[in-house]
Amino acid sequence: MAVSFEKIIEKKESYFKYLRLDKLPTIWCPGCGIGQALKATCMALYDLGIENDEVAMVSGIGCSSRTPGYFDGFTLHTTHGRALAFATGLKLFKPELTTIVFTGDGDCFAIGGNHFIHAARRNIDITVVMINNWIYGMTHGQVSPTTPLGAQTTTTPGGNYEPNFNVSELAKAAGATYVARGTAYHVTELKKLIQDGIKHKGFSFIEVLSPCTIIYGRKNRMSFEEMYMWLKENTLPLKAWERLPEEKRAGKLPRGVLYHDDSRPEYTEVYWNRVKQLSGGEK
Repeated sequence: MAVSFEKIIEKKESYFKYLRLDKLPTIWCPGCGIGQALKATCMALYDLGIENDEVAMVSGIGCSSRTPGYFDGFTLHTTHGRALAFATGLKLFKPELTTIVFTGDGDCFAIGGNHFIHAARRNIDITVVMINNWIYGMTHGQVSPTTPLGAQTTTTPGGNYEPNFNVSELAKAAGATYVARGTAYHVTELKKLIQDGIKHKGFSFIEVLSPCTIIYGRKNRMSFEEMYMWLKENTLPLKAWERLPEEKRAGKLPRGVLYHDDSRPEYTEVYWNRVKQLSGGEK
């Protein structure tokens, strides 16, 4: 029986106005958390009163990078790992647009790692929603920079033997001025984190822990329910995590705003001020 998405929109919250309903259902697998991240982003935009034509959504390649195809606004689907390079050019030319990059752990921190650290270093006003599902899902399960030690993937059938990135710490070290972590299980909380990231004047990075139930889950013998229960039981609000004794923090991850700094200048303002200076205009 066909689903009438036109009828759904009449009953649901107004964040549906940001979606291309004719493109639904999505290509994502059952249990995938990327749709939850898109929902949280649309809810954040609606609460902020930002219109469709005031947003540019940019992506690279991978499961998460299919997100702009469902967004009813300015969208740019680019090449593998280069979303932030394209987004930087877009933001410099159209600084008035709310620029959001959807990316994944491989797209952002493997092939795209170089572009990531320099976008963060510059503190350009871009909001990055990074889907961390611990694996390359679209290409059927290769190891990624965030794959946990011991996890099975197509390229590590005996278990991953490489240490993984703590991507939120990496973002902070590279110069991001807003760093947060949420999960596909805690959608309302994730909406607020993305909302605050959009409001922040500077480079915002939101890590979204999001189960890849079909590829990662099957390879590591975890069911849909087990993967979401893992997020519920092994992530804690930041203040609760900080209260834990050091020995009890192992295997637990804090959620919330992990770092926030409003003191640094934003890159597009610095850039255009310099252009005015050099052209003999005002500072």
